[in-house]
Amino acid sequence: MEKVPMTTESFEAIRVEIQHLKSVERPRIIQAIAEARAHGDLSENAEYHAAKEQQGLTEARVADLEDQVSRADVIDVSKLSGKQVKFGATVTLIDEDTEEKVKYRIVGEFEADVKDAKISISSPIARALIGKTVGDSVEVATPGGGKCYEILQVKFI
Repeated sequence: MEKVPMTTESFEAIRVEIQHLKSVERPRIIQAIAEARAHGDLSENAEYHAAKEQQGLTEARVADLEDQVSRADVIDVSKLSGKQVKFGATVTLIDEDTEEKVKYRIVGEFEADVKDAKISISSPIARALIGKTVGDSVEVATPGGGKCYEILQVKFI
C-alpha cells in the first residue's frame, strides 16, 4: 500500500468527517429505513429506496475516507522550514509572460483544491517546483502550452 502525503489539517478534517458519518448520519439513515419499513410494501416505497441509496453512498464515503486515513503519511507543515520548495510549501510565483502573481500551496492529492489555491504534489506545476528556491525560473507544460514562472517566495505556514 502506497503512502500518500497529507497535511495534519486535512488528516484531522477527514477524521472528523468519518466520526460525523458514523455517529450522526448512520443512525439517522437507519432510523429513516426503519420508518420506511413500517409503511409496508417495500417494492413501491420511495422513502425506503431513497434511504437505502443514502446508506450506500454514506458507507462508500466512509470506506473511501478510511482508506485515505490508512494510507496517509501525515506531515506537520508548521515544523517545516527552509528555502527549497517541498511538500507543504506555499509558493508565490510570477508568470514571466503576463507578470501575473499566483500563490499555491503544495498538498497531498486527496486535499488538492485549485479554487482554494491548493495543488497536488503530483501535479505538473508542483513537480516542476519541488527542489527549487526563490529566484529560480521553472517551465511548466500546460494544456495551453508552456508557461514560465519565477519563484518569488517560499513559506511554510
